[in-house]
Amino acid sequence: MHKPGSGSISGRRAFLKAVLPGGALMYLGSPCLLHAFQAGEQAKPEGPKHKFLADAGMSYAETFAVAYLPDIPIWRGLEKELGREKLHEMMKRIVDAAARKEMAGYAKKAGSNDLAAFTRSFREPGSIFEKALTYEVVEDTPKAFEVKVTECLWAKTFRDANAGDLGYILSCYGDYASAEGFNPKMRMIRSKTLMQGDDFCNHRYVIED
Repeated sequence: MHKPGSGSISGRRAFLKAVLPGGALMYLGSPCLLHAFQAGEQAKPEGPKHKFLADAGMSYAETFAVAYLPDIPIWRGLEKELGREKLHEMMKRIVDAAARKEMAGYAKKAGSNDLAAFTRSFREPGSIFEKALTYEVVEDTPKAFEVKVTECLWAKTFRDANAGDLGYILSCYGDYASAEGFNPKMRMIRSKTLMQGDDFCNHRYVIED
């Protein structure tokens, strides 16, 4: 699962630019970026839309499939070319660095790096989290926030394609760095993920003194 900026577009693009032709860049991006994009679109003044912005009539599931599934054979090919372990470590390093940088910028733009700002998307009706996740907020205080996720479209998309290992790196691994990038005193604690085959994800964020 992605928090704001988790598994970010910039990180994926940076990695792909380093190892693939430019035409292979076709990523949907993290939940936070999607949500920010949607919010930005809503804020734009009304007027004639360019044809590229027309509604394609796709469901969220179809959108995720189009965004993520075509690239799985590319990642598998790179595993064969570079070695699975080597490639995955490269991906993790890039995702980690990109998540930290992107979330630091997000906090600066938001004007706050407290826990409430970081978890805002979980409370907003119509957010990407509401559309692509089924979750329950277990704890919500200024010092701790915990959410239990029982359905995740990112996990379903990758696991249905037998690519949960890739999905974890691209969509889940950067969650730890995202928290620390947003606020150096913030830590994420997690022992289960749907992406790795558990029955739920237990995301817990705490602010350390």
